[in-house]
Amino acid sequence: MKKGLIALGVVLLLVFMFAGSLVGRYNGFVTSNEQIDGAWAQVENVLQRRGDLIPNLVSTVQGFAEQEREIFTEVANARSRLAGAASPGEAAAANAGLTGALGRLLAISENYPQLRSNENFMRLQDELAGSENRIAVERRRYNDAVRVYNTNVRQFPNNLMAGSFGFNSREYFEADEA
Repeated sequence: MKKGLIALGVVLLLVFMFAGSLVGRYNGFVTSNEQIDGAWAQVENVLQRRGDLIPNLVSTVQGFAEQEREIFTEVANARSRLAGAASPGEAAAANAGLTGALGRLLAISENYPQLRSNENFMRLQDELAGSENRIAVERRRYNDAVRVYNTNVRQFPNNLMAGSFGFNSREYFEADEA
């Protein structure tokens, strides 16, 4: 009888250890997933901040370069695509398009010396550069969180559990140079 109780105790101990391991791994997946969601929210915040600067920048440039309508339309369309992006991949592609359009918009200033000396334009250009830096920082943080999560999801024995719990690899926010 004593041997039976000892065997039962060992089996129960192993079951509890296995269950504890499962719970710990599951909670690790949840924590990593939430870190990614938080990092993505920060990426969206800095993208929105830059997006909020664009109408003022376009308005300032329009005052000096009304005949450049095509670039204004391109910037507006790129901004709309970014606002409508549903995934990090779509956001990365739309962001690359917007960055390229903004580069062309800022290049217009080379043709208009009065625009380059405009205080509002200079301030907006500086704020835009600051926003670009913040986007790069937040994109790096997001991608770091995704890398940690994806590594965890793909490692053995986590990969055996991750799929059954609904935890799959997440998409990176790749920076395309436009």
